[in-house]
Amino acid sequence: MMPLTMAKAGETVTIRKITGKDEIRLHLAELGFVVGSRVTVVNEIAGNLILQVKDSRIALDKTMANRIMIG
Repeated sequence: MMPLTMAKAGETVTIRKITGKDEIRLHLAELGFVVGSRVTVVNEIAGNLILQVKDSRIALDKTMANRIMIG
């Protein structure tokens, strides 16, 4: 497993695990980041990611993206 920040622009990956406190995991789940879901990296700027999740585009900072494990 590796953090989501390691994915390249244009890559579609599957979320394997989300780390952090319960409220952080809950917040990410509300945005659509749940284990088993697929996300596409639209763009990466200075470690911050723009992601396509279901029908939404969401920007995540590097700290949050590092909590999402893919593999």
